[in-house]
Order: sequence, then structure tokens, then C-alpha cells
Amino acid sequence: MMSSGWFYLAAMIAAYGVANLLQSVAAARTSVHHTFDPQLLVRLACHRTYLLGLFCQVLGFVLAFVARRDLPLFLVQASVAAGLGVTAVLGVVVLKWSLPKAEIALLALLLVGITALVVSAQPAHSRPLGAAGVIGLAVALLVIAVLGFFAVRLHGAMGSVVLGSLAGVAFSAAAIAARPLASEETFGGFCTNPLLYLLVAHSIVGQLLLGLAMQRGSTTAAVAAMDAAGAVPAAIVGLLLLGDRIHPGKEWLAAVGFVVTLGSVIAMTRYAEPQHHHATARPADKRTGSARLHPAGR
Repeated sequence: MMSSGWFYLAAMIAAYGVANLLQSVAAARTSVHHTFDPQLLVRLACHRTYLLGLFCQVLGFVLAFVARRDLPLFLVQASVAAGLGVTAVLGVVVLKWSLPKAEIALLALLLVGITALVVSAQPAHSRPLGAAGVIGLAVALLVIAVLGFFAVRLHGAMGSVVLGSLAGVAFSAAAIAARPLASEETFGGFCTNPLLYLLVAHSIVGQLLLGLAMQRGSTTAAVAAMDAAGAVPAAIVGLLLLGDRIHPGKEWLAAVGFVVTLGSVIAMTRYAEPQHHHATARPADKRTGSARLHPAGR
């Protein structure tokens, strides 16, 4: 019998795609933050568009959580990147983005990589994560927050890439916590498991970093960097510690699919251009009282 995890995986991709688009629009309508300030989330929450996007994000998170009960992390985390394809299509249809040919080709390549991972992945329940793993996730939370505090000084596409990458690592840590947590059989065990609170903390930090990344102007750069950075740690930990499985004889297909998926989302950052109209004045512009706007890409 086919695992229900495949259905949850497909629904997750659609939910994350819509969430990326809506949150990007809301972030563009909010004044740019140059500090690692949680108040950004409060200001974003004043936008109904962001709240709807956040609902889709939570829905995608729940669907991903359920999918991780049976499906390996390398598949679920890499499939999150497929949401970028949904975002791009919606951006073209709804917001009239103009996608360069190179990005269209990369989105097609992304689909090929995800398909290879789907074919090679073997559903299986997770093994427990030991005390050392729990401590590692707690340390990672502190490190990500410290790096984010300094990374907010970056602007433009580079700021989107760096902050998006940190968001991806935070969400990857949340995914690692979610994989064994999803196998908890009792409500009491679920509520008292420290992985639950590490999952929530990493998710909040990741959400803040993603909002800051999108404010830098390029949704594609932010989301692609997030997906690329989030896929690798989860894949490694899942295969080494959590019992993730690949169909015998298809290890090569999983490796090719993962590399193609990762390579395509990284390459997308190369073609990233601002898609919003945040004014970013350069020093020379400030002297003349004018502000140059990022060109509207896509």
C-alpha cells in the first residue's frame, strides 16, 4: 500500500509555494529592518497578506511534519525547494514577474531532481535522536541567532542569500527535530519531548530570518538560498542518525537527484534580481536627496 506521506508531500509543496509569494509581498510593503529585531514579525503581522501567507506556511509545516513520519528527510527537505517553482509560476501569473530563460531552465532542472529523489526514496519510520543530538540542536539555535545578528547588515541580493541561508539552516534543524518527534505515540510524550520546543524555537528564528531576507529585495534569492542551505544538514543527519532509507540499487539516483536539486536552487541565486521596490539609497544618492530603486526583475 502506498504511504500517505506522498500525498502530504505534494500538498506541502503547494502550500509552501503560496506562502513564499504572499510573505514576499507583505515583506515588500513593510519598512526595511537593518537589525535583528523580532518586531519585524509584529509589523508583518499587521498585513493580512502576511497572515494568509503565514497560515499557508504553518499548513505546509504541518504537512511536512506528517510527511516526515514516513518519508526520509533528504526527500522532504529537498522537496520544499519545489515550492519555489510554485512561487515562480504564481509570480508570473499574479504579479506579472518576467522570468529569464535561465531561471525557467533551472526550474525544469529542479523538477527533474525532485522526481529522481521521489523514485529513490524508501518510506520508513525514524530512529530516536539521542541526548547528544538534542544538545547539538540547542547549540545550533544559539549559533544561528548570533550569525543572524551580524548578517542583517548585508543588503541587496547578497543579504537575501546570506539571511535566507541562515533561515534554511534553522528550518533544517527544525526538520531534524520533527522527524523523530512525529513518531511519538502518546500526547504526553509529545508535549514533554524537548524536541518539540527546539522545533518551535528554530522555526521562529527561521521565520524572522526569512522575513529579513525577503526585505532585501529578491524572493528567488532568499527562498533558493534557504532551500539549498536547509537540504544538506537534514539529509546528512537523517541518513546517519535517523534511519532514512534509499531503495536498494538506487543510491546513485538519490545522489544525482540531490545534487541536481541542490545545484539548481543554488544557481537560481546567480540570476536573482530584486522583485520589489524597496528604496535603498546609496551614500552618493543621500547627498543629492534622491534614492535609486532596485530594478523590477522578473
